[in-house]
Amino acid sequence: MSLWTASDAARATGGRATADWQATGLSIDTRSLRAGDLFVALTAARDGHEFVAQAFEKGASAALVTHRPEGVPEDAPLLIVPDVMDALRALGAAGRARARAKVIGVTGSAGKTSTKEMLREMLSDFGQVHAAEASFNNHWGVPVTLARLDPNADFAVIEIGMNSPGEIEPLARLARPDVALITTIAPAHLEAFDGIEGIAHEKASIFNGLTPEAHAIYPGDLATTPILAKAAADSGAHVLPFGKDAPELRLHEITIGAEALVLRAQVGRMRVAVRLHNAGAHFAMNALGCLGVAHALGLDLARAALALGRWQPPAGRGLRQQIVIDPVEELHFTLIDDAFNANPASLAAALEMLAVMTPGVSLSGRSGRRIAILGDMLELGPQEQQMHAAAADLPAMAAVDLVHCVGPRMAALHGALPQRKRGRHVAQAEELAHIAHRLVAPGDIVLVKGSKASLVSRVVDGLRSLDTGAG
Repeated sequence: MSLWTASDAARATGGRATADWQATGLSIDTRSLRAGDLFVALTAARDGHEFVAQAFEKGASAALVTHRPEGVPEDAPLLIVPDVMDALRALGAAGRARARAKVIGVTGSAGKTSTKEMLREMLSDFGQVHAAEASFNNHWGVPVTLARLDPNADFAVIEIGMNSPGEIEPLARLARPDVALITTIAPAHLEAFDGIEGIAHEKASIFNGLTPEAHAIYPGDLATTPILAKAAADSGAHVLPFGKDAPELRLHEITIGAEALVLRAQVGRMRVAVRLHNAGAHFAMNALGCLGVAHALGLDLARAALALGRWQPPAGRGLRQQIVIDPVEELHFTLIDDAFNANPASLAAALEMLAVMTPGVSLSGRSGRRIAILGDMLELGPQEQQMHAAAADLPAMAAVDLVHCVGPRMAALHGALPQRKRGRHVAQAEELAHIAHRLVAPGDIVLVKGSKASLVSRVVDGLRSLDTGAG
């Protein structure tokens, strides 16, 4: 099926089509381009016009450009525009305008991508769902997601992120959500903001893009909730705060087990329970927010709860797996891969999950250990040293036997820990990855968490390489 025709794209962008063409998809990267895609020659680290010839070699149906690049035939199917980024935004706006889908916008300091995937899983029980396959949540990712939107989709989940002030509102106005969900407000990107209140104002600006009669869903238990509540009310939306004391989306109970988390909640007039496999406590509020989306859309809540139960954290976001050291003796340790992102709130939640899990039995017959391998948390601003050190006083830390620290910022935590809990402190993740076999023993539970740029995912790779039971 055609996603864009030359005439439709020219009408949306005001550009000039050099030939008649039809595109079945859209790509900004020749490495992932599929035959039939419209190639968008964005300028980032390199000028996308340099890759137009390669895009045609890989089967692109046309290219969105400002001029015919060198090496491209004169009769090549092009859409020529004054500015490629402006044209991409125009395609995104046109894609949104022609869609029949109910659009759900998701933002927050943590949990955006996981919540987007929860919503994808939940909504797939009720119709065709369009959502970005990765964290396409910035100034080019949101228009790409909208430009790829199938006009016949029933739902679209749009993740909206930011690194600095003023980024969310323009993207929200482009996406025009029917439902907007803020996952949480926490210290993240503090280097660019004047305190957490500034982050709350920025996240709340998603409500400025809502359609008429839309729903605004936000956490009701935070110190910054009044900021979110005012922005939601000012937008004219139906407000749906969620939390322990919220009137319509109320969390009653969380039970954390070794294999699953169970949350029980009141959604409207209905009691709902959701069982999330391999998930920590921080996913409970994300799931409650998803139930709020189902409630706002008038979907069957029991069915939505069952669909949510199919979701599991992906690699890097809390995935649990057993690493078999000796398949004959059935000796293994448990790895929790949470190495994609970290801030003080998500670190506390990950440690809470580690604390409630029960280690296995070691070779000597004793219980295994709870081990945390923690990388730097980035973009926390001038208070970063204190925020890292404060993790030593988290209640869950009492149940952790050993903490290895990676990076210069984590030195503050290493120094704040009691001597008996101090493992190694290294400057680079590779130093631990190379000695992964010395860090664990049968029966251990090992949490690996840090900001993506701390590269603690390399420690995860080192630990996974110990698995002798694969296949």
